[in-house]
Amino acid sequence: MKKIRLELENDHCRVYTLCFDVRVKQEVDQALASLPEEWKQVDVLINNAGLAAGLDPVNQADTYDWETMIDTNIKGLLYMTREVSNWMIARQQGHILNISSIAGVQAYPSGSVYCGTKHAVNAISKALRIELAPYNIKVGTISPGAIETEFSLVRFKGDQEQADKVYEGFTPLSARDIAESIYFVLSRPAHVNIDDLLIMPTAQASARDIFRKS
Repeated sequence: MKKIRLELENDHCRVYTLCFDVRVKQEVDQALASLPEEWKQVDVLINNAGLAAGLDPVNQADTYDWETMIDTNIKGLLYMTREVSNWMIARQQGHILNISSIAGVQAYPSGSVYCGTKHAVNAISKALRIELAPYNIKVGTISPGAIETEFSLVRFKGDQEQADKVYEGFTPLSARDIAESIYFVLSRPAHVNIDDLLIMPTAQASARDIFRKS
């Protein structure tokens, strides 16, 4: 976070950072309440906190992994959105962008709970779209396919070798690909709302079908 903050400040941006756990409602409430009033004039909320933990079938999965995914991917998004959306409603403007996944569109075995959380993100976003439209607030989702970040390393709990195998034989999406897509969505004219954007690597045809070079 410190590195990113310095980069932004060197680019003449004003930066205000907070460090808290989105899974814990009290921490979310306290962190957001601590913002100076001028920093509560939020134009854009990007709910990007999310993770997959484990890759086991339901009957063998670690229930702690379930709690971690549900608390982060669903409840964290809701805690943030509940508070910030009220600020936006008061100003009659704003844009909420939720980062979902191909797993929110298609389910796959051994990913049931992760897929369930991302399906929830999509459903919540669709309902929010309807609820917040009268207040001139945009809502949308971006759903990436296979993207090479720390995602697989987290899923496999630090096993770098197993994580690397996920991306073998094809070119996955990069963080920059998604960042550029986020910028595109946020920079549309005031009368345009991108409800959902599904972005896949060329080699990936579905959640499960990735065509790898030998």
